Order: sequence, then structure tokens, then C-alpha cells
Amino acid sequence: MRAHPGRFAGRRVVVTGAAQGIGLAVARRLAAESAELVLVDRSELVREAATELKAEAVTADLETYSGAASALGQALGPHRRVDVLVNTVGGAINFKPFTAFTAEQIQAEVNRSLMPTLWCCRAVLPAMVEQGHGTIVNVSSAATRGIHRIPYSAAKGGVNALTASLALEYADAGIRVVATAPGGTQAPPRRISRGTPERRTEREEAWFQAHIDQTLASSPMGRYGTLEEQAAAICFLASDEASYITGTVLPVAGGDLG
Repeated sequence: MRAHPGRFAGRRVVVTGAAQGIGLAVARRLAAESAELVLVDRSELVREAATELKAEAVTADLETYSGAASALGQALGPHRRVDVLVNTVGGAINFKPFTAFTAEQIQAEVNRSLMPTLWCCRAVLPAMVEQGHGTIVNVSSAATRGIHRIPYSAAKGGVNALTASLALEYADAGIRVVATAPGGTQAPPRRISRGTPERRTEREEAWFQAHIDQTLASSPMGRYGTLEEQAAAICFLASDEASYITGTVLPVAGGDLG
């Protein structure tokens, strides 16, 4: 990791989904770049990350507005200030053809990969408007053009639309809203599962493998990215180096434009 020490000095930054994966990688880089961090996750594992990074920890279920409002209310603290919000919560749960999804499974994918970002943006914006500045970085996905995870793709398409519309609506309030669209990304085994069922048949294995094959085939670089590569792009967009960028979704997917 090639950090930029001091880049976020004096900035209060909230990272959601910070217990593992991209969220934890972003938190580690921000800590190395002097941010004042608040880490949010529904898992108590976030407290381990907070201890490691000398950050504040908040546990909340961000799939509900009450959870997001509570988390951001705590993150704002006594000074009622958040300079940057990074929304990383999300991730496909099931991998199979669209017609194999039940209605309940479709709803779960939207709840997981759209609603936490939507709710957290709604919860933080009043304070950002009042303070006259702020940056929101949403984490979308290159899988808006993908197979065997259509409800997840639709949810991340919603994140893209949310990013563009909020950027337009709040630019005159001094607020930037941007996003990254990660491609396939290598990560350690999850300590807390998203709830993906165990694959029990050859057909289910084939469905899962097909989405991996499509991900690699869609990337001219033909490989998965790293957590550090994703965190670098997110932290760039969150920083003043990206001060003239808003409403943009930056693909970080080896050339796959999603």
C-alpha cells in the first residue's frame, strides 16, 4: 500500500461495511492517511478493526433507515460533522439464473446492495448541507452487466443512478457524490457470511463458475483485482485530489466498464 500520509488530516470519515473486505481495506488506508475514522458494520467484528486502527466503532443494521440514522447520528458526534462517507455495504448473495430466484431472494439482494447506501446517504446529507461541504463515495459494481446475479446487478444499477442524481441535486450545497464500480476482487474468506447457500449440486457449481468465467472474460486484464487496488481508487475519489469530480462512477475492473 502506497499511502499518502496526512491526506485526510482533520477529516472525519465514516466507512460502512468496515469489518472485512473492501470496507476494511479502505479503513486501513484512511487510517494510514491520518483520517479521523468512524467504522460502521452490523458485525461486532468492527470493534476489532476499530481497536487496530484507533478508530470509533458503531454497530448497526444499515438495511433499515432506523439503523442508518442511528449509526450516522452516532458518527456525527457532538460537533455534528462528517466530512466523508464511504458506503461499501453490499455483495451478491445468490448466483444463479434470474428465473431460479424466489421473490424473497430478490428482495434480500436489493435490501443488501442498494438500501444501506440509499439510507446512509439520506441520513448524512442534512448535516453535510448544514456544514456546507461533504463527499460521499458509494461502492457500486461492474456486475451491472453480469450473469447469474441479476437482482444484485439491478441493486448496483440503483447505486449508480443514486450517485448521479444526488451529485446533481447537491452540487450547489458543496457536496460531491461519486462511486467506484469494482470488478472481481480477491479477498480472504469472509468471517461473516452474506448468507450464500452452500452449493450442493453440479448444476449449482456450474452456475457459480459461469459468473466467475464471465467476470474474467469481461476484463481485458483477465484477472481479479486486489483489495488494495479498490481502496486506492476509493480514497482518491474521497480526497481533495478529486475535487472537480462528481456524479461519476469510476470502473475499477481491469477495463470492464460494466
